[in-house]
Amino acid sequence: MAVIPRVIMVATLVAAAASARAEDRSVLLSCKAMVERASKDANAATEAELTRCRQIIREWALRDARTTVDQEGKPLR
Repeated sequence: MAVIPRVIMVATLVAAAASARAEDRSVLLSCKAMVERASKDANAATEAELTRCRQIIREWALRDARTTVDQEGKPLR
């Protein structure tokens, strides 16, 4: 019976680590598209998906504001 709490703890840690990793730009683009579709169609996505996508968009906006180079390493200014 001691195995079950360990499995639950490991599963929780894996889930937390997966959600903490940085998303790539394709996730950002798909989230922007999902939010746009949801603004036109109320049944396009669930509220949980929209909340997650809005958070990803916010994180990318903050990340881009701190970035001084583009994706190819060239200075922005």
